[in-house]
Amino acid sequence: MSTMTPTTTSALTEHRPSPRTRTATRVGLLFIAQMVTAMFGTSLIQAFADGDTDRTQMTLGVLLMTASGVAVVAIGLLMYPVLKDVNPRLAVWYPLLRIAEFTVSSACGAYLLTRSEVVPNYLLWIYVPTGLGGIVLTYLLLVSRLVPRAIALLGLVGYVALTVGVPLDLVGVLDLSAGAGMLLVVPGGLFELVFLPVRLMTKGFNATPSVEPTSV
Repeated sequence: MSTMTPTTTSALTEHRPSPRTRTATRVGLLFIAQMVTAMFGTSLIQAFADGDTDRTQMTLGVLLMTASGVAVVAIGLLMYPVLKDVNPRLAVWYPLLRIAEFTVSSACGAYLLTRSEVVPNYLLWIYVPTGLGGIVLTYLLLVSRLVPRAIALLGLVGYVALTVGVPLDLVGVLDLSAGAGMLLVVPGGLFELVFLPVRLMTKGFNATPSVEPTSV
């Protein structure tokens, strides 16, 4: 016979995380997972591009990039219901751009596996939807106050810098993977790996977001 009482059931319900809190925790964990897998994956692919002929390591790099892409899509899908309460017309672009990011990454990975050649500037092509999607995310976070403005602003600056840096890298003005060019990558990296996930996993989203007009 169950010993659960209405009082006990009520207490358990009160301490159970809300769906919104669970979403914040999952998104925070996924941001860390996608960053870590992407960093290890790109390092293994870069080693192959630099002359390492070990296909096992190269294949592992592609698999890690694929895992990162899956996490990216999951982030987009999880965040859409949260962002659409702020601005539904703009929010729909976030999961779409995250799916585009995964598609570009997967296409580059498939090309590498079949041709044993790295697509020239493949990271820059991945950065295009990354930056644009990140701008949508952080703009909506900023205007809605779903997270502290300082965190949202850090992300917005980082994604704008990344988006601007891509064409500058393509024309040879700078290199986003070395020297001063890396300064354009750092703010977004800190946002995705440290500040946003830590906030989401410890505090979640702010309770009452502001709503942006839907005319955008």
